[in-house]
Amino acid sequence: MKYYSTNHPGHRATFKEAVLHGLAPDLGLYMPEFIPALTKDFFDRLPAMSFAEHAFEVANAFLKDDLPEVELRSIIDRAVAANAPLVALTSKIYALELFHGPTLAFKDFGATFLAGLLSYFARQISQEVLVLTATSGDTGGAVANGFLGVAGTRVVVLYPSGKVSDLQERQFTTLGQNITAIEVAGTFDDCQRLVKLAFADTTLKQRYCLTSANSINIARLLPQMFYYFHAWAQLRPRQPVCISVPSGNFGNLTAGLLAKKMGLPVAKFVAATNRNDSVPTYLRTGVFTPHTSHTTISNAMDVGNPSNFQRIVRLYPSVDQLRQDVVGFACSDDETSLVMKRVFDEHGYLLDPHGAVGYLGLQNYLGTYPDHLGIFLHTAHPAKFRNVVEPVVSQTIEVPERLRKILHRSKKTITTGASWDSVREAIVR
Repeated sequence: MKYYSTNHPGHRATFKEAVLHGLAPDLGLYMPEFIPALTKDFFDRLPAMSFAEHAFEVANAFLKDDLPEVELRSIIDRAVAANAPLVALTSKIYALELFHGPTLAFKDFGATFLAGLLSYFARQISQEVLVLTATSGDTGGAVANGFLGVAGTRVVVLYPSGKVSDLQERQFTTLGQNITAIEVAGTFDDCQRLVKLAFADTTLKQRYCLTSANSINIARLLPQMFYYFHAWAQLRPRQPVCISVPSGNFGNLTAGLLAKKMGLPVAKFVAATNRNDSVPTYLRTGVFTPHTSHTTISNAMDVGNPSNFQRIVRLYPSVDQLRQDVVGFACSDDETSLVMKRVFDEHGYLLDPHGAVGYLGLQNYLGTYPDHLGIFLHTAHPAKFRNVVEPVVSQTIEVPERLRKILHRSKKTITTGASWDSVREAIVR
């Protein structure tokens, strides 16, 4: 299978080229030239399959000609080593917990998968692979953990100063080795813009094999389909199902839509956002208007111009087509806090701010479709946002050991402005 650029679909690349380059030469995002359909036999067998078994079949539908089966199985085994349990809050509402991996965030699945692929491909080239990623929160930690010590790679994480939680920041600024953190005086959208400018820098691209670990890289996106199938296998529903996805850069929702295109029978997705509501606004008005990102308590979703919107409009060329599969939802910080408290009081269940946005989006949908079952993605462990969650629920959150051990490590960063010249200097120093 070949992969095309969202900017110029006539451009085609192999999977290896798409992964190693991250972005197309025209700065478009790569998409598969077709979406393979899974068979009825696959869905009949799905409930009895292990997470790794069905993830392999999903991935192999795209990648069977691109790397040996033994390599793909090994990469998937590491990527889905952590479980993603489905937890019932009520008879109709389920949380898909995606925070049981090494950095306690859903991005562990995609980052570990990408690290395995790049390690495999790096052995076939002579250049060092420079992995650039912008983070608004959890991506930095997941990517840093996935690539730490991986031979032939160097990782540079760009993040907005003062706009990620302390624990999130420590997960990628205290590691050293082949991980470099650049603290940018700006927003996540600035960091994302700077990553794209790096791919337009001819000299930098000649010096390194330059790629990205954001969801702009197709190899970060494809493995995020795995846990949608895993949720379905656990639920085994006999009635329509809606899945609510807390959304920032919209890679997670795009992966869900790809899963649906492969045949996963999801009745509807909710694109659940905070104040950064450019996509819900598009669904309501038909006009996409990116904006400067707003700072909220669900900081990993503070994205005013989501990159993966390019992929969504390739999957759904008109807003009317998209509305068939997706509804939009946006909420305020006050609403997010209130639902964290209510869910804890009523169910004894701790939500992080991003999961709370997903819960609210699902609850809003089920108010119109009460005969449906609902799943919301709980994307990060609440302990990563103690400063937000603890005052709301009036409880002290126990910090897991894997987070406690980084609390006393020293932060090592390079601080820069939001100009390309200053960031480029930090990258090559």
